[in-house]
Amino acid sequence: MLSFSVPTTRHEELLEITPQIEDVVSQAHITEGLCHIFVPHTTCGLTINENADPTVRQDILKGLSIIPEHGFAHAEGNSPAHIKSSLLGHSLTIFVKNSRLALGRWQGIYLAEFDGPRTRKVWVSLRQ
Repeated sequence: MLSFSVPTTRHEELLEITPQIEDVVSQAHITEGLCHIFVPHTTCGLTINENADPTVRQDILKGLSIIPEHGFAHAEGNSPAHIKSSLLGHSLTIFVKNSRLALGRWQGIYLAEFDGPRTRKVWVSLRQ
C-alpha cells in the first residue's frame, strides 16, 4: 500500500487527485489490474466526476448543501461533514488497463473535503 497527503485550504472543496493516483500507478509498473483508493477520515470522501469544467465541482458542493448546517446532536458541530462524506463514500476502485487508469474521457478523481482545512491521507493499493 502506498500513501500520500493532500492539504486542503477551505472548509469544503473538491480537489482533483488524479495526477497523484496516476503517478502511483505508473511507478507500480502494472499493466492490468485494479487500483483501490481509500481515505481514512470520517469527514472527507472520494468521488469520480467531470474534470473538464471546474464549475461542476462548485455545483456538486452546492447540491450537497441540502444537508442542514445546524440542529444535530454531535457535540463537535461537524455532523454535516460526516453525512456528506457518508453520501460520497471513502473508497473507489478503478480498473488499470495498459498501465493507466481506465477513466472516461472527462473523468477525474476528487478528494472531497467537508471539514477543512486539514491535511488528508490517501491510501492506494494496486492489484495485478
